[in-house]
Amino acid sequence: MSSTKTLSKVLRIGVCGCIASQFSQMDNQVILMMSFFIILIASGAVTAAPSSCPIDLSYVETFPWDSSTCRDPIDTQHCCQTLLSLFGIGLAQHLKETSLFQLPNDNTSSTCLSDFKTNLAALKIQPSLVPSCFPSTQFVTNTSSCAGIVNVNDWRDKVGVLSPLDTSCNGDMRGQTQCSICADAGLKVTSQLSGMDPNNSTRCFYFSILYAAGIVNEFGPTDIGTASCILGLPLSNAASSNKKQVLKIVVGLIGAVVGVVLGFVLIIMYRKWDKRRKENNFHRSIENSVRASVLPNAGAKWFHISELERATGKFSQKNMIGQGGDGVVYKGTLSDGTVVAVKEIFGLETKGDEEFCYEVEIISKIKHRNLVALRGCCVTSDNSKGKRRFLVYDYMPNGSLSYQLSIAGANRLTWPQRKNIILDVAKGLAYLHYEIKPPIYHRDIKATNILLDSKMKAKVADFGLAKQGNEGQSHLTTRVAGTYGYLAPEYALYGQLTDKSDVYSFGIVILEIMSGRKVLDSNMNSSVVLITDWAWTHAKSGKIEEILDQSIREQGPEKIMERFVLVGILCAHAMVALRPTIAEALKMLEGDIDIPELPDRPVPLGHESFQSSLLSGLQRSGRSTPYTMSSYSTSMSTI
Repeated sequence: MSSTKTLSKVLRIGVCGCIASQFSQMDNQVILMMSFFIILIASGAVTAAPSSCPIDLSYVETFPWDSSTCRDPIDTQHCCQTLLSLFGIGLAQHLKETSLFQLPNDNTSSTCLSDFKTNLAALKIQPSLVPSCFPSTQFVTNTSSCAGIVNVNDWRDKVGVLSPLDTSCNGDMRGQTQCSICADAGLKVTSQLSGMDPNNSTRCFYFSILYAAGIVNEFGPTDIGTASCILGLPLSNAASSNKKQVLKIVVGLIGAVVGVVLGFVLIIMYRKWDKRRKENNFHRSIENSVRASVLPNAGAKWFHISELERATGKFSQKNMIGQGGDGVVYKGTLSDGTVVAVKEIFGLETKGDEEFCYEVEIISKIKHRNLVALRGCCVTSDNSKGKRRFLVYDYMPNGSLSYQLSIAGANRLTWPQRKNIILDVAKGLAYLHYEIKPPIYHRDIKATNILLDSKMKAKVADFGLAKQGNEGQSHLTTRVAGTYGYLAPEYALYGQLTDKSDVYSFGIVILEIMSGRKVLDSNMNSSVVLITDWAWTHAKSGKIEEILDQSIREQGPEKIMERFVLVGILCAHAMVALRPTIAEALKMLEGDIDIPELPDRPVPLGHESFQSSLLSGLQRSGRSTPYTMSSYSTSMSTI
């Protein structure tokens, strides 16, 4: 230690000598003053000035961010998330200017946070919130923070020169569609980086945000759209009022245009009449086309709208037995006494007749005792009834599996009933995957889409999202459809659709039936728990009996019940390669083949507390677009 100090002293004296030699020709008084200052430097009496912050944080006082959660009463959790996003604007700008993802050292970080507190104090926000929300070392360069990435060149070496972020996040992020596309790209890149460094997935996620906002987006991190979408920063009411002002201007312009257009009312009316006439002709051709394709193939009846009105009491509210995102179902009685379920399709303006015809074509191919068959359909497009589309099925008197699982007391499903329901669903899926060419992927297997007849036999229903696939091959789609919690991870994240996507959903249904729990449940801390995580925890600890519904634990052989639970966990495995096919799952359930040892599950992408708080903050505020990269990544990582 003493030798180091001596060497430092010698170096300082040497430097001082060199400097002094340059001033040999100066005035003696000047030389004396310079010599005195040099001596002070050599002795350590004068030290270098403290490092300054390379980030201009003046935007904190001018940017229209929502500071309500940081004011009395302070919502600490959401305030910290807001401050992190606000500081992220400066870090993203720093990345843009220096190609560095973080600050060079602790002193610089401390100085920047001190400036950050000063700007917050100018807004009458307590500066003490900053150290309580995040430590100064959080933003300091560390090669072990995310796969060894320090600068943009490191990033491109790891991710590639043209990553999904580079092609999806360069533009105006104020629209939900563009923001959602950017969020999907962020998911893919974060997943790629997490594969390289699974212990720092949260930091890799934050690096993805900074790269998208600072490097990719042409408007930069200080743009309102970039900050609210990519960085997840909630905006103040002032920003919203600016949008309203723009809207008023647009409305005024539209009013002026309408005044001019009034002179052409007769022309417009004629064009509307002509358009309606052509639409009626088009819809009649669609009706004839659907009738020609349905009747010969399936033997289904073509109902007139008046028949369905009589059967359902003009679609009376008292006859409504179910409603979902794509339609409403009525109970009806035909003229011959047959009880049917009539489903009216919603979203005709977006789905169109092509999708309706596709759905009819899919259902027309299905003939199996464990699948709800199509009895008939109806299409109407006249002026009096409007554009309406109906599908008619056999009525299932015992309702849906979801309803039966919700019943308490003596009427709750017995073990033999649950066993038969699981086997029925498996047989129905096996028919779709193997006995139809090309195979059909249901894409929406869930408890509400499994109906029970008078003998409690299960039938898979609702083929509105079904899709034909290539046997033995995966299908990639950019339009992911289904129900949250039941979606297979590879399908939800990357649009990779295979027969094992249905197997994953089937595994979830098995666990719901065996445990009596819902796919998504809340624990005592009000955090959402996925049934697969809950079941895996018990199975890993050797307490499979804890997974079984209390009402059936004494109703059958424990080993058989445990086998059904293990098959459910295996089918709902996060890794598609480790899931069985539906045929293999059926053999396991029936005891024809042994169940392999349960493989380990990967750690979820959003397991760290920072990312979960990020999601909850954005969902609570509602002031930022619901498709922010932060919220989307966190929600998908829990699947």
